Amino acid sequence: MRHAQELRDLMVNDAFRCRVLSLVRSLKLDDCWIGAGFVRNAVWNNLHNNPSVHDGDIDVIWFDEKANKSTDREIEANLSELEPTIKWSVKNQARMHTRNSDAPYASTIDAMRYWPETATAIAVRLSNQCQCEIAAPFGLGDPYGLKVKPTPSFQKDKRHIFDDRVKKKNWLSIWPQLEVVDWR
Repeated sequence: MRHAQELRDLMVNDAFRCRVLSLVRSLKLDDCWIGAGFVRNAVWNNLHNNPSVHDGDIDVIWFDEKANKSTDREIEANLSELEPTIKWSVKNQARMHTRNSDAPYASTIDAMRYWPETATAIAVRLSNQCQCEIAAPFGLGDPYGLKVKPTPSFQKDKRHIFDDRVKKKNWLSIWPQLEVVDWR
């Protein structure tokens, strides 16, 4: 995968991100990753020569068909005990298909295929050997190419959600080199 080593280096050479990855790995959850803005924003900040800051929540995604909704809150509480300065957001992707009006997902990576933007559908985790693993069902070309594109699920009926997110999140002001690619 093109840009994979750049992303691995970006994650492990950032003390904050490396610590977060270690904390999440310590929970030993099934099919567990950290995704969305944690990864996307790091790439865009790096490409814009912006300081490496993280100012949002940390999206921890995992997959367990047997776990109930309260398990996510318990995991968030555990993570908050380990690092109370971070706003943790834990979502079991085995349940998210109902919220998104999709067919059931088969795994965390499968669920990421139904996220709004290709540049957001990226996640990382530390392996048991402390190697940074990458999940990117649409590859890394769009975030590294500074492209904001809707995933196939958001190109038609859900396109308004994609458009609203681009405006609400103010990405074009924060990262002025970004280009929103219009599929219409």
